[in-house]
Amino acid sequence: MMIAVACSLAIVVMAYLLFVRPQDLHKAEALSPFAHLDERKASIYENLRDLQFEYRLGKMSDDDYQRSKQDLQKELARVMAEVEKVAGGQQTKTKAAPAPTKKSANICPHCKAEFPQPLKFCGECGKPMRSIA
Repeated sequence: MMIAVACSLAIVVMAYLLFVRPQDLHKAEALSPFAHLDERKASIYENLRDLQFEYRLGKMSDDDYQRSKQDLQKELARVMAEVEKVAGGQQTKTKAAPAPTKKSANICPHCKAEFPQPLKFCGECGKPMRSIA
């Protein structure tokens, strides 16, 4: 009985391999070049939120919090630079918006947190650093 089932299964597999053409199979969707960068960016934002939560609970010293936060912000800046690099390679460059002043780019308009470098999103509250008009 077991041999008959194994033989039947082998015949079905061989028939599939012989009669199904590769062009009849569905093509896998192409992965976005941004997919892994978006996942990394989301992970960094989550880590920043967790870091802030731990700090507010008093589980971290000020020095550890600032050092960890700056490390995560540097990592986020690298990821965002990579996103822009990939986007620049895929799209034709459009007219760039004027760069915001350094002071307004470094202070969050929502929670007033200050950062040493300009960011697109606040490392404290996660909201956009400049208002969307």
